[in-house]
Amino acid sequence: MLIVGGSGFLGGELVRRCAAEGHDVAATCLSRPGERAQATWLRVDVRERRDVAAAIDTFRPEVTINAAYRQGDWAITAEGAANVAAGVARVGGRLVQVSSDVVFSGAAKWYDETCPPDPITPYGAAKAAAETAVRAVLPEAAIARTSLILGHGRSGHEALVRSLATGAGEGVLFTDDVRCPVHVGDLAAALVEAAVGGLSGVLHVAGADAVSRYELGVLVARRDGLDAARLRTGRRAGSGVPGPLELRLDCSATQQRLSTRLRGAREFLAPSDAP
Repeated sequence: MLIVGGSGFLGGELVRRCAAEGHDVAATCLSRPGERAQATWLRVDVRERRDVAAAIDTFRPEVTINAAYRQGDWAITAEGAANVAAGVARVGGRLVQVSSDVVFSGAAKWYDETCPPDPITPYGAAKAAAETAVRAVLPEAAIARTSLILGHGRSGHEALVRSLATGAGEGVLFTDDVRCPVHVGDLAAALVEAAVGGLSGVLHVAGADAVSRYELGVLVARRDGLDAARLRTGRRAGSGVPGPLELRLDCSATQQRLSTRLRGAREFLAPSDAP
């Protein structure tokens, strides 16, 4: 198993899960490797095709999961995905490309796996371009679209909520910005299952609940024993913050193909659960 972008939040969870399941794991990082006991770490800049090719040629993975991205960097998000797909195609093996709900505009009420991308932000366009490149090079690859990723108290959204609820930070949580948050553990389990099982095509791998950023913040605050009343609300519409307002991923078709259950935020953020 090769995890591209293994030093990120999702990538680190993928490395831990793959190692725990007994896979021979390699992971790439741009600068900071993760836990060395869990994987062979390879310093790779996905923007450089030769670097990617050398890493894949050396490790020769049976399965590659590409979780590398950077908002605002087309080369890492789009061209990097094309480089990974080209490397996998040359040596053989399966590829799971992690994509995002931001490939959609938010104009529809729900988006299932058959819906074509219609991005309205540069990041969404980069993710859509990555999907196109991967499918062109490796038609049998899996494209796994997901949403906000939380879990273990380590995500950016959880850190933001703690900051706002304790008064350490300032800002608002939007009531009209709706997503289908997923627990990082559920997402990693689903991606590994898809990879090992050889699933192909478009997958929607997000949580079962559609909630606003504010509703999500309240759930995080209550789980962590913080005062949710300190969370200030706002509206994204008219705020000048670009991007879709409501992105609801319909994951029902994908869930039928997976044994991993994709929990909703109201379940995995219940106060009785540990972060």
